[in-house]
Amino acid sequence: MTVSRKNQIRDLLNSIETGEPEPIAVVNEARYVQHNPQTHEGSEGLAQLFKRLSKTQPRVNMVRSFEDQEFVFAHMEYDFASSKICFEVFRFEDGRAVEHWDNIQERQGPNQSGRSMVDGPTKSTDIELTESNRSLVREFVETVLIARQFERLVDFIDESAYAEHNPRLADGLPALRSALEARTNGQQQIDYQHLHRVLAEGNFVLCASEGEFGGTHTAFYDLFRVENGKLVEHWDTTEKIAPRSEWKNNNGKF
Repeated sequence: MTVSRKNQIRDLLNSIETGEPEPIAVVNEARYVQHNPQTHEGSEGLAQLFKRLSKTQPRVNMVRSFEDQEFVFAHMEYDFASSKICFEVFRFEDGRAVEHWDNIQERQGPNQSGRSMVDGPTKSTDIELTESNRSLVREFVETVLIARQFERLVDFIDESAYAEHNPRLADGLPALRSALEARTNGQQQIDYQHLHRVLAEGNFVLCASEGEFGGTHTAFYDLFRVENGKLVEHWDTTEKIAPRSEWKNNNGKF
């Protein structure tokens, strides 16, 4: 029986908790490219990381997972020394994982609307709409978040249904627009500058973007749920990108 890529990644990440070495075999050691700047290159670095984390009595929960051609992307809860929320992205080639990206944030919340960083629907629908939903979200990020055409928010977001899981915000369009327009010392507080990747399965779309948050070099991972051609739900993680002098590999965050 063939194990799905999603389940292979589930087993791999669960091995952080269980300490089982077998699931790491899904990683092609000879070709593995690591984009977490705090982790050494190759599966040897991954094994060392998992061994270290297993000593903290961690808890691992894959909340939702999706597949987009050669990519598997997952929304995770981790409890190491502290509780964290993370997006994990793996690229497969010839049946094994050969590349990895992630974006992790300390767990906060619930937010003003009582939502956590991970609750809400977990299963994708509308698989036949994957490409149109990908295009919609790409256009939203490029037009509204990067080009700052905030008057276009209503073109993309369902004002009557928008559910927000960012711990600093609340449901609805006014809270989002206020956060996007906020400035600190004359500088844009949330500053999206470049969209690196858009992954999609049905009505769920994940974007990996680069920019600044509060003047700090930052990676933004945003997961959207689409319904009837509009964005109706949003989850995210925001992570400071470590300075180059602190990187343990040379592959870059993106």
